[in-house]
Amino acid sequence: MKIPKRLIPLVEDGLVDEVLYQLMSGKEATVYAVKSQGEIRCAKVYKEAMKRSFKKAVQYQEGRKVRNSRRARAMEKGSSFGRKQQEDAWQNAEVDALFKLSAAGVRVPQPFGCYDGVLLMELVTDTEGNVAPRLNDVSMSEEQALEDHAQVMMYVMLMLCAGIVHGDLSEFNVLVDDYGPVIIDLPQAVDAAANNNAFSMLQRDVRNMTDYYSEFAPALQQTHYAEEMWALYQVGELTPDSELSGYFEFDNSEADVDTVLEEIKAAFAEEQERLQRISDANSDPNSDSISESDNSPNR
Repeated sequence: MKIPKRLIPLVEDGLVDEVLYQLMSGKEATVYAVKSQGEIRCAKVYKEAMKRSFKKAVQYQEGRKVRNSRRARAMEKGSSFGRKQQEDAWQNAEVDALFKLSAAGVRVPQPFGCYDGVLLMELVTDTEGNVAPRLNDVSMSEEQALEDHAQVMMYVMLMLCAGIVHGDLSEFNVLVDDYGPVIIDLPQAVDAAANNNAFSMLQRDVRNMTDYYSEFAPALQQTHYAEEMWALYQVGELTPDSELSGYFEFDNSEADVDTVLEEIKAAFAEEQERLQRISDANSDPNSDSISESDNSPNR
């Protein structure tokens, strides 16, 4: 096929030998099957920000650290240089997450590097060399659904132990090869400790996966893995060896609203009294208050 414009530099640099065919085009990138270093791999070409339809990207970028202070200032100002740095950070987030999660024991495509907005990584296939299907194209028995759901929950837990929440996990972002689920699509991965939306994203990730697998194993709808994981994570007790049950006891006790309101009113009244005392002292010429000029050193 004709070489896409964004892949020409990689071909010229010898990183890609041949572009074979387009695999898919999604909301954030177009993915091609390529021959690289004598192997069949995939090249994920990220779309430019103006063409990318990923919603609420700002929520996902919250808490991401930028080591270079000049780049951080430029990103805050929104200059052309800053926008370029923002794009680089968005793209590099995926390759960084892939390396980190692979080391943590999560099944993800092996990354080979990100070059000018193109991520080269492993092409996940079955034993016959065919591209592995997405989970949404796979049907299974109840037994298989229970087994694969447990595997995915373990991966989500390992991700959280590594300080990462996928943020967009669903049956469309999981491949299934002969060995089970493989987690993909991570440019929006968030820092679990630094992003205020991390818990709600974790809940959504788990709910999406549970909803899909429960089509084959309805009993999974009664599980609450996200809440169980997060409760352990918050108190520093979540580890890669944690055994999850999917059970979580919610606090259903009603908040004592009246007491809370009374405490707020009391605090407000106390603050008003304090401000009044200060005002009275400043208006009383016989008070002990000392102006700044009185404290000035003698010349």
